[in-house]
Amino acid sequence: MSRKSSKQPNGPGEADGADRRTRVTVLVALGANLVIAAAKAVGGVFAGSPALLSEAAHSVADSLNEVFLLAALRRSRRPADKRHPFGYGKERFFWSLLAAVGIFVMGGCFSFFQGFEALRSDTQESFEGYIAGFVVLGIALLAEGASLLRALHQVRKQGGAQGLRDPALRTVVAEDGTAVLGVTLAIAGMGLHMATGQVVWEASASLAIGALLVCVAFWLGRDARDQLIGQAADAEASRKIRALLNAQPEIDSVESLLTMQLGLDSTLVAARIDLAPGMDSEEVEEIAVRIKRSLAHEVPEADQIFLDVTDAATARRAARDGAADGRTDESPAATGERGGA
Repeated sequence: MSRKSSKQPNGPGEADGADRRTRVTVLVALGANLVIAAAKAVGGVFAGSPALLSEAAHSVADSLNEVFLLAALRRSRRPADKRHPFGYGKERFFWSLLAAVGIFVMGGCFSFFQGFEALRSDTQESFEGYIAGFVVLGIALLAEGASLLRALHQVRKQGGAQGLRDPALRTVVAEDGTAVLGVTLAIAGMGLHMATGQVVWEASASLAIGALLVCVAFWLGRDARDQLIGQAADAEASRKIRALLNAQPEIDSVESLLTMQLGLDSTLVAARIDLAPGMDSEEVEEIAVRIKRSLAHEVPEADQIFLDVTDAATARRAARDGAADGRTDESPAATGERGGA
């Protein structure tokens, strides 16, 4: 008597619309980063600037990550099949994890290398090199700032903090915000190098950019890891689910409630409940269907709902018998009398 709800709460149209907006945001960031990466690389080689070369590596890493995010948007919306009965929603988290690794390896590590290399070689820049570097960084600051504003505008349209639940959008905001701060550090480092003639300032800026990228990569990677290994629904959703179950007059007690995020707008709910005694199997089936509908309506992302239903009197009797026999397994399953709905 096992049954699940397959309702798509937010509607495919609404989800597709959000994905289209996110895709545009990612494409804007990708276009900006490709142009900026080329300009920074040429300017960094011409100027011999470690900070500018670090920023070029940062933009290359961001460009590759945007490709990962586009793959996440496309692949995560594939329908469920026999091999993946709960769908492909976690693809979004997997590609976000790869983006975090890309930030760490291509951005952070290369920036550290450039910083230490600058300290070792003590390079000197020409006046023309400084000017070229500042022009490139100024253009980069404007482009990265425009991309960041686009991403923040979408976050506001999707409910502020609620919009940042999307790992693709969250990654773009983190990348663009880090890019703006990184360009600011590079400008400061080049300016102090130009004013004092000490390369240590520019090397320090490169090392600071590397540290910033490593921190952002750790933060994004940690979130993606938690979601990939089966993170529970947020506390507010879990509270609503438990409160709704406890409010049902036919439910004697909620023995266990487990949730897991299956995707951006998909959550699995598994609850073990004890019903009031005296109900036949047909009544239990009707109650289970009604409870599932109520849950899906109250918590729209709960689209995979499983109820393990037990008669309260049977559960108490099994628990007493188990305690009397000295058994540690006091669950109704030990008696073979549990029913699923």
